[in-house]
Amino acid sequence: MKLEGRIWILDDDDINTDVIYPGKYTYELFSEEEMASHALEDFDPDFAENVREGDMIVAGGNFGCGSSREQAVTCLKYAGVKAVIAASFARIYYRNAINQALYPIECPDASRYARDHSKELEKSEISLSPLDGKIAFGEKVFNFSPLSGKALEIFEAGGLVEYTKGKIG
Repeated sequence: MKLEGRIWILDDDDINTDVIYPGKYTYELFSEEEMASHALEDFDPDFAENVREGDMIVAGGNFGCGSSREQAVTCLKYAGVKAVIAASFARIYYRNAINQALYPIECPDASRYARDHSKELEKSEISLSPLDGKIAFGEKVFNFSPLSGKALEIFEAGGLVEYTKGKIG
């Protein structure tokens, strides 16, 4: 499997769940489209309007720190984002991403390269082979540890809910 999409470079560390999905919407009942419309609005107000199906995000370290709200994962997924590539993730965000079938790719070298070359790379096409553990920014290729074991099983089922449905019949 190979994913291709445009890259969104969020050149910052510690992008927290309130920035990814504003806390003021936490207890609102929104449709998937409404949730997507608020994705990253406090970081980049134009993100939700311009993101396309299949796009991927590159960020720095500790992506998704803050609360355990799954809306910080699902709003990106509903917006069409297929993967978040970061130098590192907050553990709960990483797990929530697997549970919601949004690829969390931890690759410090790719994060550093993209952030160092953000002017040339922003919104350019990248390709990701999540099962082979490879990211390509043009000719530049980075390796990462792909999901494996139970995490991969949950992801391939479409998330934790679908995985659980499959297990209990």
